[in-house]
Parts: sequence; C-alpha cells; structure tokens
Amino acid sequence: MPELNADVATPDQLLRQLEWTVIRRLDGLLQGDYRTLFRGTGLDLADLREYQHGDDVRHIDWNVTARLQQPHVRQYTEDRELSAWFLLDLSGSVHFGSDERTKLSVSEGFVAVLARLLTRHGNRVGAMLYRERVDSVLPARVGRNHVLQLLTRMRESAVVEAKAARRKSRRARPGRQTVLADLLRSADSMIPRRSMIFVLSDFISEPGWEDALGRLARRHEVQAVRLYDPLELKLPDVGLVTIEDAESGEQLFVDTHDPAFRARFEALADAHEAQLRAALAKAQVDTLELATNDDLLAVLLRFVALRRQRLRMSHGVHLPAHLRHAAAPMQEALTTS
Repeated sequence: MPELNADVATPDQLLRQLEWTVIRRLDGLLQGDYRTLFRGTGLDLADLREYQHGDDVRHIDWNVTARLQQPHVRQYTEDRELSAWFLLDLSGSVHFGSDERTKLSVSEGFVAVLARLLTRHGNRVGAMLYRERVDSVLPARVGRNHVLQLLTRMRESAVVEAKAARRKSRRARPGRQTVLADLLRSADSMIPRRSMIFVLSDFISEPGWEDALGRLARRHEVQAVRLYDPLELKLPDVGLVTIEDAESGEQLFVDTHDPAFRARFEALADAHEAQLRAALAKAQVDTLELATNDDLLAVLLRFVALRRQRLRMSHGVHLPAHLRHAAAPMQEALTTS
C-alpha cells in the first residue's frame, strides 16, 4: 500500500488517498457485504413466535412462556442504521513510533477508513478525544465532510499534545498520567443509544480501565483496537540510547548493547502483554491488534473476520465450545418442555 506521510498530508489528502488505495480495494474484496457487516440492532418488538431449536435463548419471553406453557421468543424490527463512536486516546504515548509511522498515524488511518465506510452507507459516526482528559466531543453525524471534521479535530488535538509533551520534557518533571477509565466512563454516560464503539488506544494507562470497559461493553458493542509499536516489545542492539517516557517526559540513558538489559526489558514487556491481554479478556470485548508496521488493508480484513464471527454468534450460530456447553442444558429443557 502506498504510504502517505500523515504528519504532512492534510485530512482531505489523507482521506482521498485512503479512498483510492484502501476503500476501493475493500469494495472489491467485500463485494457489497457492508449491509450485513454494519447494521444496527433493532430494539422495537415486532412479534412473538414459538421457540425453535437454534434460537438465541436470550430472546425468550419468559412471561409469555409461563402463560402459554410453550417457549416463545421475541422478534425485533431490524434497525438498518448504525451509530458508531470512536473513543480516541491521543495521550503522549500514542505519539511514539520507531519508524516513520507513529501509533497516532495508524490510528488516524483506521478511523478515516472505518468512518468513511460507515457514513457512505448512511450510518452516523461520532468521536470522543482524550488527552489528559476528555477535551473534545464530536456528535454523531453522517457525510464525508463530517469525517474530514473528525480527522481535523484529531490533528488539532495531536498538535496540542505534542506541544505539551515538549514542555514536560523541558521541565524534566512528571506530567499527568493517562487515566483511560475517565474516557470510558464519560462515554458510558454520554452515549445514550446502543452503538458500536471503537476504543483506539495503546492501553498504557493507570490501572482500573478494564472495569469501565466491561461496563461499557454491557450496553454497547465494543471493539478494542490496541495500538502498539514493535520496539515496545523488543529492543534492538543499537548501543547507547536515551529513552524518554512519552507520558511523563522522564528520560533514561541505557545501553542496549548489554544482553542482560535487553533480556530484562523483554521480560517486563512480556509481563505487560500478559496483564493487558488478561484485562481485555476480563472486559469481554473483541480486540484488534494494530501495529505501526501493519498493512492497513490486512488489519481491516481481520476486523471484517471478527465482525462476521460476532454476527454469527449473535444469531446463535457456531458458538465456541464453552458457550455451546453452557447453552445445551437450556436448549434441551426448552425442546423437551
């Protein structure tokens, strides 16, 4: 995929290039599959019918079942319109990148493509931008101009954060750490309608965000997009270097030629990875990995695969083994009653 320097390109230039290189290719690969991939969840009760083997047990109307002595399920009017929100972590650590692309630039590309795909089909997208706090909220709307406004808002917030990071470095004293839970709690209180929510972050944050993420996932369909750079997982042997904490501005002079130091670094990175994956599993959200050296089209195809799997599960088809075992007694009782 041709690369465009996101730090130089205007939002309109970035979006035009992504429309040509990514969205156009997705159109050919998905062949009009967007209608089933991106659709809302109906909330209006349309009808009741008798339970059939394979129906989602969550849709059983227990009052009607008890009255008629026969299991019945609710049917809902399908809402084709989808509201999607992007919760964007723009804190200092997201500005890191070991090569030409930063975590922020790949986040910007992902947001541009997904927001444009959604708005092209009449869906609304909104965004909440977080730096040291939630400093900007963009209401959910449709249209290409709205996507450009979102990208512009991201760019402006990134410039402010970069200036703040330089001030922290000159002061040489810690700044405020990222508290991702603040962003998630704000979204939980400010997004009233059930929506599809993308949380784009490197999840370098004060602990406690997994509980807030789990609460958000109980009301909405949440997709965590974890941003990372390969250098955060493994240090190369490049001799003496200065490492700076992008969140606090603290600097450390290290010798990467020392194999013992590199081994300690990798051990800490592995421990952090394990903690992060455990926290995301606890929150029970789908997670998509997005690295600074990833091909955006390949990442989006992985997202499409996750989305298809989620839609199959929501219709009670191809459940994982542990869920099939949990649902079996209920389905057996229903089919024999």
